[in-house]
Amino acid sequence: MPDLWTEPVGVDTLTDTPPRNGRRLFTALMGDRSARLGLWTVVLVILAALTAPLVAVLVGHGATEQFRETALDASGIPVGPSSTFWLGADGEGRDVLVRTLYGTRISLLVGIPATTLAMVIGTIVGVASGLTGGIFDRVTGQMIDMVLSFPFIVTALSLLALNRGPDGQPVVSPLVVVIVIIAAFTWTYFARLSRGLTVTLRSRPFVDAAVTLGAKRRWILFQEVLPNVLPVVVVYWAVQLPASIVAEATLSFLGVGIQAPTPSLGNMIADAQRTSLYQVQPWYLLGPAIALFVIVLGFNAFSSGLRNVLDPKGR
Repeated sequence: MPDLWTEPVGVDTLTDTPPRNGRRLFTALMGDRSARLGLWTVVLVILAALTAPLVAVLVGHGATEQFRETALDASGIPVGPSSTFWLGADGEGRDVLVRTLYGTRISLLVGIPATTLAMVIGTIVGVASGLTGGIFDRVTGQMIDMVLSFPFIVTALSLLALNRGPDGQPVVSPLVVVIVIIAAFTWTYFARLSRGLTVTLRSRPFVDAAVTLGAKRRWILFQEVLPNVLPVVVVYWAVQLPASIVAEATLSFLGVGIQAPTPSLGNMIADAQRTSLYQVQPWYLLGPAIALFVIVLGFNAFSSGLRNVLDPKGR
């Protein structure tokens, strides 16, 4: 793997102008099989998440409601798929389908803001570092190396453990804390990428010509640098998004992310594994596991197609 801080990645994509018009971009995405598959998968995932309350009303089951009399048999084993519980129930008598849909909402509500926040912070820091150079560039590089030296899981576990009041309840919403933790680690990758691209652009002839003609640094930033940096950064946003979703699921799986009874795909998988009831009711585990797989698959396919569309060399 190349070092993004010393070896710019993606700079060879700057030899042409990618499609920036909205209609042209959409047409190009629809012409790429990977982007088309990923886009429709992502759309279906978003629609499923948005319709979670409607499905809950339709089946008459809330995400945290327990129906022990109808969802568990006499020995306490959850029922399988039926006309009442479409994907069966979990060990507490809760509807697996409804909880899976709400868990998908949590994954998107964490992954998208966390990755977007990381992209904004990282791009600002990286572009500023690449344009400024000197001491600021060296200090920024050292700061990023320091952040990357901390192991993500151990640091996240420590920070989330500190988010407890005297009564044991979270001081700040776990949703907000998880978003901040993921963004705090992810922005470094965007910073390295945008810094490498900016350093390469700074030495390009069109930037030299703008400087010779007396263009101000702000004009160079918004007219020459950002239009060429942002397409690559957006592609990396789509690449990083499923990783952020998996990070949230991992923290919830370990019991320090989104806390029960609030449904999260991670804590649902953890509950199924801990009780082993998935052996008699497989959808207890398969529901959230398949949802997580489809989310990651959709965003990965879309990012691959987006890279093909925005990379002139690939086209």
